[in-house]
Amino acid sequence: MHVVLDALEAADDPEEHRGPLADLVADLTESGMDYYYMRALKLSGAGFVAQRSASVGISGAVRMISTVSRQFIMRMDGKQLRAIASHIRGLAD
Repeated sequence: MHVVLDALEAADDPEEHRGPLADLVADLTESGMDYYYMRALKLSGAGFVAQRSASVGISGAVRMISTVSRQFIMRMDGKQLRAIASHIRGLAD
């Protein structure tokens, strides 16, 4: 995460880092869904079928969110990309 954000923030042309930022956002989306939903479901002792059903649904949601967010990120200008990077840094604090 820090490598992608550092490179984008230091770049003369942050738009060259759209792809890696979009990949990072997709990874964070997947990690967040796993942490906030699947982890809680596992900790609750939900059965295999419930966990598997939730996993399939969440995977579909992550794919959709990642596709849409990639489309937006790939059209952003440098100022917008830096704003996204700043927001992600704020989440890590």
